[in-house]
Amino acid sequence: MTTDTTAAPTVDLFAQDFAADPFPVLADLRRTAPVHYDPATRLWLVSRDKDIRKVLLDPATYRNDNALGAVLPLRLPALRILDRAGFKTLPPALFNNSDATHPALRGAVLRLLSAQRVRDALPMIEKITREELDRMAAELETTGRYDLARGPARAIPVRVMLEMLGIPRAERADVTTVADWTDAFITLFWGRTDKDRQRELAHQVADFHTWLCGLAALRDAPADSLPGALARARMPDGSPVSPEVVVAVCSNLMIAGHVTTSQLLRTAAYRALESDGRWQALARDPDRAEGWIEETLRREPSLTAWRRVTSRATTLGGVDLPRGAQLLLLLTSAGTDPEAHEEPERICPVRGAGRGHLGFGLGRHRCPGAELARAEGRVVLAALATRFPQLRLLAPRRPPFLELVSFRAPTRLDVTHGPRAGREAAHPA
Repeated sequence: MTTDTTAAPTVDLFAQDFAADPFPVLADLRRTAPVHYDPATRLWLVSRDKDIRKVLLDPATYRNDNALGAVLPLRLPALRILDRAGFKTLPPALFNNSDATHPALRGAVLRLLSAQRVRDALPMIEKITREELDRMAAELETTGRYDLARGPARAIPVRVMLEMLGIPRAERADVTTVADWTDAFITLFWGRTDKDRQRELAHQVADFHTWLCGLAALRDAPADSLPGALARARMPDGSPVSPEVVVAVCSNLMIAGHVTTSQLLRTAAYRALESDGRWQALARDPDRAEGWIEETLRREPSLTAWRRVTSRATTLGGVDLPRGAQLLLLLTSAGTDPEAHEEPERICPVRGAGRGHLGFGLGRHRCPGAELARAEGRVVLAALATRFPQLRLLAPRRPPFLELVSFRAPTRLDVTHGPRAGREAAHPA
């Protein structure tokens, strides 16, 4: 049986209106067309929590082979730039691998990002956070304003990931450069851009790929580093991991380690700052940061949606899908599904359900860096609130959001620190 989708809302996955406030559209999709075909992207949009869980727990029927391909076709000039750098397509690695090679690669990564290693890394995360907040304090003192989205929320995840992956200092690129590269990657492959913008982004992605190839070529990398772990890993047939796959794994982790954690920090800070009293409550009780991060992951996960492809004809949510159907699992919709969460629109840091959301996925492809992201989130948010208890947004209007399929967060968060001095200071032009 196929569900009637004639009443389904029109969805523009790249529109600023949808990026800034997707919740009404997602509610309409869950109600009228929980499995809905989007002709613009040729993706089936899956919006109910129970259907998404079904997909994630059945990796044989719903494979992740399509997860990292461009959502929209890239133009020839961009493809030529990538080709000259040796970048064609990412081979199956972590996030686009349903094959027998996946467990060996995932195992190597999980050992680097284990709960114990994350606990051992807390002093390093706290030190990096203090250093970045010192920079923020200096700029606030000098100029009276600061863009939180371009500061610690961007730098800390890159610095932490370089440390966690054991990238030798002599081989590290500048933190801002790495952040620019990973931002360019997601914009090129998950955005809607014109030819000139694609060309610009492709040059950055090509530089990123060249840097990663250098990491893959390292000899005698430390055993506790990602290149070292992959050098020791063996595929199911006993062969070593190829350089192309090493590059792909490094790419997967640098992008996920920076982009999604940066967006988590930006969204969590924005929601705490946008309403009177929330930030002050967090400053008085920084232990609330853990619950605040968890609620952000549920309600507004950085990875808003992820792709799967059917390996056979199947039925999902009452809709018949052919073999090869491309699915987009709307994780933000799952987190705000009233059938799965009580009062899902309300941000409640002491919510009893805790970690029972899909912010990190589910099953064999669940995010391997989940505990690291959680640790960074609670450390950074608690430190921000403690260091800047009177932090507040400068602009009264809603900030711009990323207009990408699968990624969402404020792109700018101008803040100041100090008590409000009347209406003018609260809402400056």
